[in-house]
Amino acid sequence: MDPTQLERHLVSRLKFKYLRLLVTVGEEQNIFRAAQILNMAQPAATKIIRDIEDILEIKLFDRSSRGVVPTLYGDVLIKHAKLILSQVKHASEELSSLQGGLSGRVTVGTLLAASAILLPKAIAKLKRDCPDISVVIIEGTPDKLMSALKINDIDIVVGRISDINDEEQLVNETLYHDPFSLVTRIGHPALQQPNLTLKALLDYEWILPPKETLLRKEIEDVFHREGLNVPVNATESVSILVNRTLLQETDMISILPNEVIKSYEAIGMLNRLPIDLHCEAGAIGITTRENRELPPVCQSLLKALRQEAQSLGDSL
Repeated sequence: MDPTQLERHLVSRLKFKYLRLLVTVGEEQNIFRAAQILNMAQPAATKIIRDIEDILEIKLFDRSSRGVVPTLYGDVLIKHAKLILSQVKHASEELSSLQGGLSGRVTVGTLLAASAILLPKAIAKLKRDCPDISVVIIEGTPDKLMSALKINDIDIVVGRISDINDEEQLVNETLYHDPFSLVTRIGHPALQQPNLTLKALLDYEWILPPKETLLRKEIEDVFHREGLNVPVNATESVSILVNRTLLQETDMISILPNEVIKSYEAIGMLNRLPIDLHCEAGAIGITTRENRELPPVCQSLLKALRQEAQSLGDSL
């Protein structure tokens, strides 16, 4: 089928409820569960999918006794269905905001560097100024969050930013720079050692960011400059809560952004180790989709993030 004919079929035949069905089947990988979620009969849902496949002359899902899995064609159609439905959602939220004051929902992906102070402070400010806005927070690694951002499952990603290629269709905005340091529990035995070195810490267990993160690459550079191997069998985590608890209850050592460490030092929960890692401060900021006009609810959170970042940047 030529592109013009395919476009005509997509525009004329794909209703919004069909798009929702495709997305839900893709997420559940089960037509029966998807039909239940959308309050449809399974035979009707199955017929809709088969009709779409027949019209477009492509196979959208591979069937098996365990369920269905999107084909390459299915993945492409589901990705664009998500974008269309997301735009409709934002349009309804913007219209609602114009009618009755600013309200709606913003979904934020957060990386470790923003989770402890910047994002919570910005959300608190947002809720004071706009109490009818709801905020959904998704924690994860950069690869997962950026993938979700590209298909509008996430509106904004906040945290340590890295270089992006033009073809990624993303935009970075640096808010401030924050170095990272070694951190342990209060009373850690390493604190008693005179002239403490990075090499002396290799006997302890470590908590490190996952290998696909920018912070992990920078940490590995620190070890390699010292002629050391990166600790083996490290616990890999981007969860502030998990990392904090492990540090408090064990002799593990981790590397965290200074902004995160300061919040725990202030309440006597964790301790910074006196070792200069000789590394540049990382850029902390916001990543959004290029050429996407964010709705007012997202703009309000961006404003709060910039204001809180100004205060944090001045204190670092």
